[in-house]
Amino acid sequence: MSQSPNRLAAVLFGLVYTLVGLAGFLVTADVPFASREGEPLLGFEVNPLHNIVHLVVGIALLLGSRTVAGARAANLTVGAMYLVVGIAGLFIIDTEANILALNGADNVLHLGTAVILFAVALGADKRVRTGARTA
Repeated sequence: MSQSPNRLAAVLFGLVYTLVGLAGFLVTADVPFASREGEPLLGFEVNPLHNIVHLVVGIALLLGSRTVAGARAANLTVGAMYLVVGIAGLFIIDTEANILALNGADNVLHLGTAVILFAVALGADKRVRTGARTA
Protein backbone atom coordinates (compact mmCIF):
# COMPACT_ATOMS: atom_id res chain seq x y z
CA MET A 1 0.00 0.00 0.00
CA SER A 2 1.29 3.44 -0.85
CA GLN A 3 1.97 5.90 1.94
CA SER A 4 -1.41 7.56 1.40
CA PRO A 5 -3.22 8.87 4.49
CA ASN A 6 -6.51 8.36 2.64
CA ARG A 7 -5.79 4.71 1.93
CA LEU A 8 -4.61 4.12 5.49
CA ALA A 9 -7.71 5.77 6.99
CA ALA A 10 -10.01 3.84 4.66
CA VAL A 11 -8.38 0.53 5.57
CA LEU A 12 -8.34 1.19 9.33
CA PHE A 13 -11.90 2.50 9.54
CA GLY A 14 -13.06 -0.15 7.06
CA LEU A 15 -11.63 -2.96 9.19
CA VAL A 16 -13.07 -1.55 12.41
CA TYR A 17 -16.56 -1.02 11.00
CA THR A 18 -16.57 -4.44 9.30
CA LEU A 19 -15.48 -6.21 12.49
CA VAL A 20 -17.99 -4.28 14.61
CA GLY A 21 -20.73 -5.14 12.12
CA LEU A 22 -19.87 -8.84 12.34
CA ALA A 23 -19.51 -8.78 16.14
CA GLY A 24 -22.90 -7.08 16.42
CA PHE A 25 -24.62 -10.19 15.09
CA LEU A 26 -23.23 -12.13 18.06
CA VAL A 27 -25.26 -10.00 20.48
CA THR A 28 -28.40 -9.26 18.45
CA ALA A 29 -29.76 -12.72 17.68
CA ASP A 30 -32.98 -12.03 19.63
CA VAL A 31 -33.36 -8.34 18.70
CA PRO A 32 -35.97 -7.32 16.12
CA PHE A 33 -34.45 -6.08 12.84
CA ALA A 34 -35.03 -2.31 13.27
CA SER A 35 -35.72 -2.21 17.00
CA ARG A 36 -35.34 1.11 18.81
CA GLU A 37 -33.74 -0.80 21.67
CA GLY A 38 -30.60 -2.69 20.79
CA GLU A 39 -28.15 -4.82 22.66
CA PRO A 40 -24.93 -3.33 24.04
CA LEU A 41 -21.70 -3.88 22.14
CA LEU A 42 -18.64 -2.08 23.52
CA GLY A 43 -20.85 0.65 25.01
CA PHE A 44 -22.91 1.13 21.86
CA GLU A 45 -26.45 -0.05 21.17
CA VAL A 46 -26.85 -2.21 18.07
CA ASN A 47 -29.66 -4.00 16.30
CA PRO A 48 -29.46 -6.14 13.15
CA LEU A 49 -30.09 -3.14 10.85
CA HIS A 50 -27.30 -1.20 12.58
CA ASN A 51 -25.00 -4.21 12.09
CA ILE A 52 -25.76 -4.27 8.36
CA VAL A 53 -25.03 -0.54 8.09
CA HIS A 54 -21.66 -1.07 9.79
CA LEU A 55 -20.86 -3.91 7.38
CA VAL A 56 -21.80 -1.87 4.30
CA VAL A 57 -19.75 1.11 5.50
CA GLY A 58 -16.76 -1.07 6.37
CA ILE A 59 -16.81 -2.92 3.06
CA ALA A 60 -17.24 0.33 1.09
CA LEU A 61 -14.19 1.80 2.82
CA LEU A 62 -12.14 -1.35 2.22
CA LEU A 63 -13.10 -1.44 -1.47
CA GLY A 64 -12.32 2.25 -1.81
CA SER A 65 -8.92 1.80 -0.19
CA ARG A 66 -7.54 0.04 -3.28
CA THR A 67 -6.55 3.37 -4.84
CA VAL A 68 -5.79 6.81 -3.45
CA ALA A 69 -8.62 8.41 -5.42
CA GLY A 70 -11.03 5.67 -4.39
CA ALA A 71 -10.02 5.98 -0.75
CA ARG A 72 -10.45 9.74 -0.83
CA ALA A 73 -13.91 9.41 -2.40
CA ALA A 74 -14.93 6.72 0.12
CA ASN A 75 -13.63 8.77 3.06
CA LEU A 76 -15.48 11.85 1.85
CA THR A 77 -18.73 9.94 1.22
CA VAL A 78 -18.69 8.03 4.50
CA GLY A 79 -17.64 11.18 6.35
CA ALA A 80 -20.63 13.04 4.91
CA MET A 81 -22.98 10.18 5.70
CA TYR A 82 -21.79 9.96 9.29
CA LEU A 83 -22.03 13.71 9.74
CA VAL A 84 -25.72 13.51 8.78
CA VAL A 85 -26.31 10.42 10.95
CA GLY A 86 -24.45 11.97 13.90
CA ILE A 87 -26.48 15.17 13.77
CA ALA A 88 -29.78 13.37 13.12
CA GLY A 89 -29.02 11.02 16.00
CA LEU A 90 -29.07 13.93 18.41
CA PHE A 91 -32.73 14.49 17.60
CA ILE A 92 -34.10 10.95 17.15
CA ILE A 93 -32.69 9.02 20.12
CA ASP A 94 -35.97 8.89 22.05
CA THR A 95 -38.32 8.75 19.06
CA GLU A 96 -39.90 6.11 16.84
CA ALA A 97 -37.53 7.22 14.06
CA ASN A 98 -34.57 5.62 15.89
CA ILE A 99 -34.55 2.46 13.76
CA LEU A 100 -30.79 2.01 14.30
CA ALA A 101 -31.03 1.88 18.13
CA LEU A 102 -28.71 4.89 18.39
CA ASN A 103 -27.50 6.20 21.73
CA GLY A 104 -25.23 9.03 22.84
CA ALA A 105 -22.07 6.95 22.39
CA ASP A 106 -23.10 6.21 18.80
CA ASN A 107 -23.53 9.91 18.10
CA VAL A 108 -20.05 10.69 19.43
CA LEU A 109 -18.54 7.86 17.36
CA HIS A 110 -20.38 8.91 14.21
CA LEU A 111 -19.44 12.57 14.56
CA GLY A 112 -15.83 11.65 15.38
CA THR A 113 -15.65 9.36 12.35
CA ALA A 114 -17.06 12.15 10.17
CA VAL A 115 -14.50 14.69 11.39
CA ILE A 116 -11.53 12.35 10.94
CA LEU A 117 -12.56 11.06 7.51
CA PHE A 118 -13.36 14.58 6.28
CA ALA A 119 -10.03 15.89 7.58
CA VAL A 120 -8.08 13.16 5.84
CA ALA A 121 -10.09 13.37 2.60
CA LEU A 122 -9.81 17.13 2.35
CA GLY A 123 -6.34 17.61 3.79
CA ALA A 124 -4.24 14.74 2.47
CA ASP A 125 -3.08 13.52 -0.93
CA LYS A 126 -3.39 16.97 -2.51
CA ARG A 127 -1.20 15.99 -5.44
CA VAL A 128 -3.67 13.29 -6.46
CA ARG A 129 -6.60 15.73 -6.35
CA THR A 130 -4.87 18.24 -8.60
CA GLY A 131 -3.79 15.62 -11.09
CA ALA A 132 -0.08 15.90 -10.28
CA ARG A 133 1.88 12.70 -10.14
CA THR A 134 2.83 11.26 -6.77
CA ALA A 135 6.17 9.70 -6.07
